[in-house]
Amino acid sequence: MTEKEMLKISVEEFSRIQDWMEIAEKDSEIYKSLRKRYLDLKVILTASGLNLTEIDRIKA
Repeated sequence: MTEKEMLKISVEEFSRIQDWMEIAEKDSEIYKSLRKRYLDLKVILTASGLNLTEIDRIKA
């Protein structure tokens, strides 16, 4: 898998995670789990040089 393909997959997952976070109860275990993955992906994407300003809807 190329770096470009990996970045595409990570961006798509980042978007899906945010969709799910927006509908999950903030006090739920599901939300807490989603938030962990959200933060993981945010670090990966930022380290890859991607500017998240436009695609980060959660801003957490």
